[in-house]
Amino acid sequence: MIILPRRDRAQTSAASILPGLGLVLVATAAAMLFNALVPAVSPLLIAILAGALLANTVSLPAALTPGLALSAKRLLRVGVALLGLQLVLGDIFALGWGVIAVVVAVVVLGIFGTMWLGARLGLSWSQRVLIACGFSICGAAAVAAADGVIDAEEEETVTAIALVVVFGTLMILAVPLLAAAFGLGDEDAGMWAGASIHEVAQVVAAGGAIGGGALAVAVVVKLARVLMLAPVLTVLGLVMRRRAVAEGAVAGESKRPPLVPLFVAMFLALVLVRSTGVVPDSVLDIAKFCGTALLTAAMFALGAGVQVATMRKVGPRPFILAAAATVWVAGIALGGVLLVG
Repeated sequence: MIILPRRDRAQTSAASILPGLGLVLVATAAAMLFNALVPAVSPLLIAILAGALLANTVSLPAALTPGLALSAKRLLRVGVALLGLQLVLGDIFALGWGVIAVVVAVVVLGIFGTMWLGARLGLSWSQRVLIACGFSICGAAAVAAADGVIDAEEEETVTAIALVVVFGTLMILAVPLLAAAFGLGDEDAGMWAGASIHEVAQVVAAGGAIGGGALAVAVVVKLARVLMLAPVLTVLGLVMRRRAVAEGAVAGESKRPPLVPLFVAMFLALVLVRSTGVVPDSVLDIAKFCGTALLTAAMFALGAGVQVATMRKVGPRPFILAAAATVWVAGIALGGVLLVG
């Protein structure tokens, strides 16, 4: 066996990721250009659909795999960390403790309810976690971030992301119509949209459809849910750490995952930095663009792993859980809005 010098190994590794990264770069640019022309359509959604369409219409060469894997994992974590620069603690606190309590209830009860029902349906723990986080916190980014902590099976991750896309898109249409049917004012309707719809971009679309002052309220409430990503991922890190300890004791090993994943710590640090008000708007604009680009790249890579055959193989149970989780989270959010509104 020939052992390459360290530098040669590094160059070989770098070369192996270039084909996949090149494809991801082109797809990301196309998705963001389309979003610039049609702002109502999220580049993340475009990227997921483009990746899935490509994977199911052509046979992707194996040479693309390393670059796609890098994009789906490492680029995703950097993108999630940069989300912290979109959050200002003052805006969250300005919602009032009642609305903050509603947000916490939506996330906590949403996760526990989804986990409980998923167990009744016989789904794996990791599949339940991914769906619970995606539907209770912030959609595909939460699914991928949770996967970065628990390291779920690829088919479980892509299934959860596909479900977020399907049911979140349905919520864009349903929430404005139901809000009008229930007689909610613009502010309450926006609060309900922000507290119940999965993706930030989906919330923006629904808030815009409601009109009036709904959009601003919806976005701030949604960002409060995004902030809950940090404590939830920290708890997941603790759970994985305990599992590693238990498994290590059996196997005679002591390796543990980090107490708090690095990208979660960076997310929190950037939230604090943004909240100080010292970051110039020009820097924030650049960071927002870069964060969106990184998340778009990650979504394309994850979408490229979505195979129709795989979706058929998982059966109807994840779809049942996703539908129930959507109704459950929306019901908690509506109840909270009616209480504090």
